[in-house]
Amino acid sequence: MNSAPGHNGMSRTGSRRYLAIWLRFWAADRWRRAQETDRPFVLVETVGPRREVRAADPRAIACGIAPGQGVADAQALVPDLLVLPADPAGDLAALHKLAEWATRFSPLVAPDPSDGLMLDITGCAHLWAPGDSGEEKLLADALHRLRSHGFDVVGAIAGTIGAAWAAARFSQSRQGTIIPAGAVSGALDGLPVQALRIDAATVDGLQRLGLRKIGDLYPMKRAGLAQRFGTRLLTRLDQALGCAAETLSPLLPPPEHRIGLGFAEPISAPESLHRVAEILVERLSRELATHQRGARALKLSAYRLDGVVSALTIGTARASAEPRHLFHLIAEKLERIDPGPGIEFMSLAAERTEVVTAVQSGMIDPSMIDLDEAAVSAADLAPLMDRLANRLGAERLARPIPVESHVPERAIKMVAPLAQESREGQKKVQWPKLPPRPTRLLPNPEPIDVMAPVPDDPPITFHWRRIRHRVVWAEGPERVAPEWWRPATSDANESLETRDYYRVQDETGGRYWLYRAGLYQGGKQPRWFLHGVFA
Repeated sequence: MNSAPGHNGMSRTGSRRYLAIWLRFWAADRWRRAQETDRPFVLVETVGPRREVRAADPRAIACGIAPGQGVADAQALVPDLLVLPADPAGDLAALHKLAEWATRFSPLVAPDPSDGLMLDITGCAHLWAPGDSGEEKLLADALHRLRSHGFDVVGAIAGTIGAAWAAARFSQSRQGTIIPAGAVSGALDGLPVQALRIDAATVDGLQRLGLRKIGDLYPMKRAGLAQRFGTRLLTRLDQALGCAAETLSPLLPPPEHRIGLGFAEPISAPESLHRVAEILVERLSRELATHQRGARALKLSAYRLDGVVSALTIGTARASAEPRHLFHLIAEKLERIDPGPGIEFMSLAAERTEVVTAVQSGMIDPSMIDLDEAAVSAADLAPLMDRLANRLGAERLARPIPVESHVPERAIKMVAPLAQESREGQKKVQWPKLPPRPTRLLPNPEPIDVMAPVPDDPPITFHWRRIRHRVVWAEGPERVAPEWWRPATSDANESLETRDYYRVQDETGGRYWLYRAGLYQGGKQPRWFLHGVFA
């Protein structure tokens, strides 16, 4: 078992290092993996009135077919050519999945549409081999694994994104290219100007002036280049040489802490997965404890032999670095990991962490110190809340807290079970002393038809959902005045009207919470609503 890169260890070197991977026939290779064929083929798309070749497999390219060529011209060159519709959206989605798989080499991976990947491997190479040979081993491992999945790939490592991109696409080295720190200028000197990631019009203009290689631009006056070709050319040149900053936007946010294990032989047995998960949790917990952090969200990823990443996530109500508790949460979901043909690598990432207190970390017994009773209670309940959320889903757990409002539907709000009711410095809202109310309200008050002997009396019968209820007992009214300071809304149930609430019981024993909206004034008839049902 070998460790794997984590974001927390990516500042080992002073300068950044990038790995660019070019999937030379990405769309064609992706299609060939799904449908085996011996015939040369092209993927086409319609551009205006013309059907053009978007991608071609190596056999078609060897026959003289190139992207951008008309389909009729391509078929004239290869009569037996297999013509298939292109799927740009599917290609991009598959590239994103491949980028997720590539996180086994670095947590910072970005798709390079439409046929490449870019990885920030700063601080990762030492995990493959010590010293300068680490980058060589990492590059060879990445290319070998991608080629074993059927992709024709070329890779390069450099100190800038632009230099790595250029070397991967124009260096013509199947083993990959590694540009040492400080050698970018010389490495790019002989590459064509297309390697600067500039548009075709700028390339054509440079070539007309005899500026065909990147090195031809070095002695040129920058003001003249900017005036003729715009600042984009100089920006790309400076980015490639490391004179201008360029940042990588990873597909997935980098985890705060990450631990991984690679295997000499693929694993798939449930007991093996449990053991590996236990090891990962133990190591990650030690690392979190070292930084006095606790996990709030963990992601366990299993990298399969077929390039698929099977993953599961767990969350905690409070930050925790207790390995036994975290492992139990993962173990309950471990059956969701599909080993497929076998798993060759697994990682555990703490995607969100928080500072842990002495009580949370278990270093101090809460009974030995003066702590807020709510804090101790939350610490005791946290493991239970985590288990319930793990089984039922975090969205199914909530706790009501009071809100400063007299209107029942506004008087409470649902929060996470262990969320703080008020922020530091804010007044804590207390539960008011009120007459009995239903434990649950209807999502919206529902209108009812009532019959009352006197206008201001409770009803003697009411119809709700097509059923007649005869009232045998009533208590009230409880008057709720409108909150006149709130802006009026278009919702009729939230109009600025006085409400008189009644608790009533029908002949079958059902108890209901009704209210009359409005007062008998100026000939206006109030409306009646059913707002809740007592248990």
